[in-house]
Amino acid sequence: MLDVCQVKIGDYTLFGPGVQIYTATHPLNAKLRRQQEFGKSVEIGSDVWVGGAAVICPSVTIGSGCVIGAGSVVTHDIPTGVLAADNPCRVIREVTDI
Repeated sequence: MLDVCQVKIGDYTLFGPGVQIYTATHPLNAKLRRQQEFGKSVEIGSDVWVGGAAVICPSVTIGSGCVIGAGSVVTHDIPTGVLAADNPCRVIREVTDI
C-alpha cells in the first residue's frame, strides 16, 4: 500500500498475493512533478475479493460484493456486486450464486 491518503477496506474483504493499492499521484506537467505530489483516497467495500497482482489506482471506489480478477488494473470505480477484470479493469458481469 502506498497510502499518502486514506484507504478504507470493508469487513471480510480478501486480497490475493501481490495486490497493490496506490493513493499517491503526481501532476502530468513535468515541471510541476518536480515540486508536487498529491493523494486521492481509495475505498473498497465489504465482502470483496481482489485477485493476486491486481493494482488499484488512486481515487477508485470498489463496491461491496465485487470480485476483481487477478492481474487487473483498476483505474475507475467499480459498482457493487460485479465481477470485473482486465487492463484496464472493466465490468464483466454481475456476481451470482453460481
